[in-house]
Amino acid sequence: MSARQLSWHYQRLTGFDLETTSQDPETARIVTGAVVHYGGGQPTTGQTWLSDVGGAEIPAAATAVHGYTSEAARVAGRPASAVVEEITTALAAAVEQGRPLVIMHAPYDLTVLDREARRYGVVPLFDRVSPYVLDPRVLDRHVNTFRRGGRTLTDLCRHYVVPLDGAHSSEADAIAACAVVWKIANRYRSISGRPLAQLHADQVAWAREQSESLRDYFARTPGKEGWARDVRLDWPLLSYRAAVAS
Repeated sequence: MSARQLSWHYQRLTGFDLETTSQDPETARIVTGAVVHYGGGQPTTGQTWLSDVGGAEIPAAATAVHGYTSEAARVAGRPASAVVEEITTALAAAVEQGRPLVIMHAPYDLTVLDREARRYGVVPLFDRVSPYVLDPRVLDRHVNTFRRGGRTLTDLCRHYVVPLDGAHSSEADAIAACAVVWKIANRYRSISGRPLAQLHADQVAWAREQSESLRDYFARTPGKEGWARDVRLDWPLLSYRAAVAS
């Protein structure tokens, strides 16, 4: 069978993951990043980055997740502007080679990268290319809508029997996300049988439905009503609000 006849999940995938300073994608700064190239019958390769976070502080809560303190990042990290440019360029190159981007909870990582690019005067990724994105969380929620349990990367790795060595390492998380997407595609013909362009468009609709469902759940749950206002429906990138930039 020729490469052209094979489903997209037998081709090369590019995984992307960030570790950052906070959970707010509008203001978070990149601490570490990884772009990995997975599958396609070839060894996994990639590149990782450590940023000096542009002089920002890394809160203790973030350090507890990924292990980097403000001092460590400043000493060993490279200038944040260079890191943002290099990550964006690496992702754009993968897209130009026809590879989909695999990103767990894509609106977070892609929005952080986008805001960092704007912060440092770097041309944002979506101003350079129009990527097809594969989000393990959106895909899993679609094919396993009523499955109980969490939907973190750790949860998905456990469910799909994917090794996750060094969780919250950007490189390990990017590789694991690719492996989860491969497992989903290999298990569900409804996913692997779609062309990438259609699958991307479908995820836009699925992600919106999933976020609307979450918003509605918050709105009707005592004590969580206020959370409904913070649920955003955009996927794979949160729309830019210039007034929020910092």
